[in-house]
Amino acid sequence: MYKKFEMELAGRTLRVDVGRVAKQANGAVLMHYGDTVVLSTATASDKPREGIDFFPLSVEYNEKLYAVGKIPGGFNKREGKASENAVLTCRVIDRPMRPLFPKDYRNDVTLENLVLSVEQDCSPELTAMLGSAIATAISDIPFDGPTASTQVGLVDGELVFNPTAEQKEKSDLALTVASTREKVIMIEAGANEVPEAKMLEAIFAAHEVNQKVIAFIDQIVAECGKPKHDYVSFAVPEELFEAIQKIVTPEEMEVAVFTDDKQTREENIRKITEKLEEAFADNEEWLAKLGEAVYQYQKKVVRKMILKDHKRPDGRAIEEIRPLAAEIDLIPRVHGSAMFTRGQTQICTITTLAPLSEAQKVDGLDESETSKRYMHHYNFPSYSVGETRPSRGPGRREIGHGALAERALVPVLPSEEEFPYAIRTVSETFESNGSTSQASVCASSMSLMAAGVPIKSAVAGISCGLVTGATDDDYLVLTDIQGLEDFFGDMDFKVAGTHKGITAIQMDIKIHGLTRPIIEEAIARTRKARVYILDEVMAKTIAEPRAQVGKYAPKIIQMNIDPAKIGEVVGQRGKTINAIIEKTGVKIDITDEGSVSICGVDADSMEQARKMIATIVTDFEAGMVLEGDVVSIKEFGAFIEFAPGKEGMVHISKIAKQRIDHVEDVLSIGDHVKVVCLGKDKMGRLSFSIKDVAE
Repeated sequence: MYKKFEMELAGRTLRVDVGRVAKQANGAVLMHYGDTVVLSTATASDKPREGIDFFPLSVEYNEKLYAVGKIPGGFNKREGKASENAVLTCRVIDRPMRPLFPKDYRNDVTLENLVLSVEQDCSPELTAMLGSAIATAISDIPFDGPTASTQVGLVDGELVFNPTAEQKEKSDLALTVASTREKVIMIEAGANEVPEAKMLEAIFAAHEVNQKVIAFIDQIVAECGKPKHDYVSFAVPEELFEAIQKIVTPEEMEVAVFTDDKQTREENIRKITEKLEEAFADNEEWLAKLGEAVYQYQKKVVRKMILKDHKRPDGRAIEEIRPLAAEIDLIPRVHGSAMFTRGQTQICTITTLAPLSEAQKVDGLDESETSKRYMHHYNFPSYSVGETRPSRGPGRREIGHGALAERALVPVLPSEEEFPYAIRTVSETFESNGSTSQASVCASSMSLMAAGVPIKSAVAGISCGLVTGATDDDYLVLTDIQGLEDFFGDMDFKVAGTHKGITAIQMDIKIHGLTRPIIEEAIARTRKARVYILDEVMAKTIAEPRAQVGKYAPKIIQMNIDPAKIGEVVGQRGKTINAIIEKTGVKIDITDEGSVSICGVDADSMEQARKMIATIVTDFEAGMVLEGDVVSIKEFGAFIEFAPGKEGMVHISKIAKQRIDHVEDVLSIGDHVKVVCLGKDKMGRLSFSIKDVAE
């Protein structure tokens, strides 16, 4: 039965249609936010997937260019693989919802979002987040929701909820907060060095808005929600746990995991697992669940060690950061390089500079962003964790980590006018044991400075973890979590920023949300650790950006010309500008405003190109002296080319002091000569002289 629900959300109407389309999905809603329309569905398999030890949740966000009245570019007029924005949207939908499904649920679940129409002032990403939450909440899929999400901007010091396209352009903050009824469950932010206090204010202001949306969703569920279906539980039997503890005591397990070396710990666990496999060799049912049981046993022991005994697996204090190291210029010939090491996490970032013409073109639903001048890419090869698997290109995690580091560094980059380069940083993970994304922020910041990019301030990142007990006030926040504390803990709270404030946040949790005291403590901890890394490690490696770009980096000369003369520089079908490029070997970019960037490695060639362009756009006046080559000889005189496509004529009488009968007696094609402008002749054409140059 078709039902329609409406509420006002940040000054625009949010409408939810239930029972109108996609009725064969377990749950489906047609979301309208302004003129943005997204179909969100939630579908589950009838039976659990065999042979897995995780919840198989898939989230899709399908961008269709018809939603903004475009036909896809390229030869194949069909949408291709998911864009980076689509991947990041899938992750931001997944993160607040995954913790709310039962941990022992093994049925496949797919949350699909199809973007049908986009109004730029009404975010399709936010609409899809709300749609997935509502579709799942009204379905029969077990889910401890709902969740609600709000975007927050900061315009002229004031918080703005679900900002319009114009407000986003001026905003110092791009924050997304997801909440349950009581707690914050997901935070994603990019910020222009926003102070911690302002960030906290924004987070909990969004949380208040989310409560109104949850009340709206509750109304929909009350009228349209299906009873949740029963499912086969894959929880580890309690008798298996009891049997394991008789063979491997908690004290033995604590000794096995209590080490700062990942390989040693894994070897200890491997031996314990082999011992248990021998003990349960006759019980196939227990053997099938042994891997999950050992994981849960480790988790229980580690959490007890941390929460009750305040002991971390590697022996560190609760607020202690692992050993840190940094260096620059370890890779020759690249434009900039830096390596940052934190314990067994090691990232090397390489910076490449190029003319602005090499900025990445973006073909998506956001019409305000058509190109990206700064690109950060993150790679996570299997050897970094001591494993072997074929490389299939970046997955969603790599794309997400790359975008997080990119977001952290964009606020400190110089403007195009200050530094007219396209910039690419690539973070290679050499070793991983916790929070490589934040190590890549540190390495990238130093790499940019080593490359001579005049960033406004160094940026550092660090991650905090969490272990919770039975009550909201029974918890412990951990500074700089390593892999084990991430796997067995409840939170990965990543914060990057400068001395001045925060530039990026990403919060992943495995529980049903965080209270305000936990978030406040995590943000305070990350600031303290960030300042330490900036001052004691990064600043001692490279204190400020180098004054010049490196030897192997392209150099750029900028000049401005009258926009009306761009056509003269470009020439018919690009003939003139291509001739300059061929002659000098440089790259030339010209904007519609008349800003010209000349890019090359050889200074003399760049200056030659600059002079050619300056000559082309010059309004010649009497008395101006120029140089050029003889390109054509006629009976009445010679034609001199001063720059590609720019010629002038010297009459035979103006070639030499003495009278000559033939131009060829003095000049040959290819001769390089100096001339002086004499003004315009009777027909309004400019004429030049060779013999009058000295005068």
